[in-house]
Amino acid sequence: MIKKDLELERTWQRLRLKLKDIVGKKPRDLNSILLLIGVQELGKGTLDFSKEQKQDLMHIAICKVLSLSGYYTLEGLDEDGWPHWKKVKEVPHFDLLEQEQLLKMQVLEYFEDEIKLDF
Repeated sequence: MIKKDLELERTWQRLRLKLKDIVGKKPRDLNSILLLIGVQELGKGTLDFSKEQKQDLMHIAICKVLSLSGYYTLEGLDEDGWPHWKKVKEVPHFDLLEQEQLLKMQVLEYFEDEIKLDF
């Protein structure tokens, strides 16, 4: 693991610990954190979501964090208040590890810049 990857992983672990302090449970993986972001972006609080709604929340989160690098833009909200995103440019084709690293970097940026969270 190169130095940059190691630093990303350290920062990621600090974020997970900080989120444990906030939500009472340490998110186990990237998907758990994406779900938290989706709930935050939906803005309706912690409701009982169906499996399909949880997938939609994760999609909202991915679009939101990738919007920070200009890949998506918010089109607006539907009649139920759910955000809809438009792809502005193609996300580079990465293998699974590279995709996960990109998302982790964008999630970290989201919590630093959008939520103003120190970790």
